[in-house]
Amino acid sequence: MSTYLITGATGFLGHHLVPALLDAGHTLVALTRRPAPALEAQGVQVVIGDVCDAESVKKAAKGCDGLFHCAGIVSRDPEDTKKMYDVHVNGTKITLDAAKEAGIKRVVYMSTSGTVAIREKKKPIPNEDSHAPYTIAGKWPYYRTKLYAEQEALKRNTGNFEVVSLNPSLLLGPGDLRGGSTEDIRLFIEKQIPAIPKGGLSYVDVRDVAKVCLTAMEKGKAGQRYLLGACNITFEEYLNRLSRLSGVSAPWMQAPKNDFIADMGTSLLRKVQSTFGTKNALDDASLEMARYFWYLDASRAKKDLDFSPIDSVQTLKDTIDDMFARGAVWPVDEEKPDPVDNIKQTAQDTQHRLTELFAKHASKIAADIAADTVSKAIQKRK
Repeated sequence: MSTYLITGATGFLGHHLVPALLDAGHTLVALTRRPAPALEAQGVQVVIGDVCDAESVKKAAKGCDGLFHCAGIVSRDPEDTKKMYDVHVNGTKITLDAAKEAGIKRVVYMSTSGTVAIREKKKPIPNEDSHAPYTIAGKWPYYRTKLYAEQEALKRNTGNFEVVSLNPSLLLGPGDLRGGSTEDIRLFIEKQIPAIPKGGLSYVDVRDVAKVCLTAMEKGKAGQRYLLGACNITFEEYLNRLSRLSGVSAPWMQAPKNDFIADMGTSLLRKVQSTFGTKNALDDASLEMARYFWYLDASRAKKDLDFSPIDSVQTLKDTIDDMFARGAVWPVDEEKPDPVDNIKQTAQDTQHRLTELFAKHASKIAADIAADTVSKAIQKRK
């Protein structure tokens, strides 16, 4: 049996990875920023430190055979950009360099499918050898910093220091205590998803990813990355699945297919909310991301790592059941009359009319926006 260092042990994935490694008979050392009695209760040695502090990493890595680098920050807030860059990019460089110096020979780095599998259309479906979606991923700090971090991790792969990258899609399953991965499901159950996005997604059971982590450590090919996803489905299909499993009705309105109209709608919504002092549950980044297709081809992981995902519907069921059991969601009582139902047809007609108006006046609207943008740019230069 081996001794492994793990970062991110207190996170969603760590919640499943730690017991999986212990059940396999391995000894674990966890690098955490604060005391973790729950880990210690499982027999894990906890070392207080930080992925950006080389000395604490070396201290924790001493005597370890391998490293599972799973630490990260999940955020869609642009204000967290620097924090994510520090943890994802600088933290990866510092942690891997310190681990190598301490004598560790092999690393499983936890990346994301978003470093390669984001496209504007359904097909072709990307695999590990597809080009990186710099233009798209660069829109959002989380994926931009994860892309740079993955490149830094794989750059360090050498003959005496092997690095394997795992690239899971959206992690779902029980145990997301912080709600980082399952937030959109909470919003759905609480009926805060206003419309059906035009894009599609992939998701994977966190328990499958935890299992694959150990397989990747033992036999993953050095220098390779492995995409992990259980299914590729449109957001419409996804929301319908959630509806059947939760008993909560899915939104009936389709989000605009045209990006320009969608942008205008978002801008209009924000102005209305600002006027009335309300706030949309979905941030602009989430709305924009839902326009894209996050499909992936997991064939390499199935071939090299024996990746055999749990049924994707079962994953959703287990996720929802866990959220209800923990009181993480407050479902809307749908037996009460829903005022939206009373004006559904009127709203549909209004949406259709607005779409026509936007299309008719698109050039003028675009010119106004361009003029406003130029004006703002000039003011900034001044």
